[in-house]
Amino acid sequence: MARRGIVKKLTHLDGEGHARMVDVGAKEVTLRTAVASATVRIGEELHALIVSRRVPKGDVLGVARIAGIMAAKRTSELIPLCHPLALDSVEVMVTLEANAVAIRASVRTTGRTGVEMEALTAASVAALAFYDMCKSIDRAMVIERVQLEEKHGGKSGAYTRGVRSRRKADSRGK
Repeated sequence: MARRGIVKKLTHLDGEGHARMVDVGAKEVTLRTAVASATVRIGEELHALIVSRRVPKGDVLGVARIAGIMAAKRTSELIPLCHPLALDSVEVMVTLEANAVAIRASVRTTGRTGVEMEALTAASVAALAFYDMCKSIDRAMVIERVQLEEKHGGKSGAYTRGVRSRRKADSRGK
């Protein structure tokens, strides 16, 4: 796969192009963290019901938070070829904003592989759970911008959304 003149090896494919689980046994055990986010756009009526605590299904923000935590813990069952990980910490914040619900999931482990997929799964499932709890009120909700915000640890180093990696820029000769 070529991107900006860089050829990257797809680690989930063997020499014949078949999907495989990556062997992480030789990787160094390090602290690994990831943060992901998602946004659910909502209408005024739903916003008012949440503020006044009158959503018929109850604490929709709390349910979304718990769903995200549970999902992070089961990522390897949902995403093919993900390693099952012993997570040290999962935090999911679900915050009501003016016309949206903001979700931020932080995951941490000490291990041989990163937790980006666990953070992204937590944010995604929290958004889906919120949608499920509120769909009878607002079917026009939109789940958007599910994205990795940052990751730390491991051989590839740190990533922060919107910050250009110096190491990668240097390797391209820029």
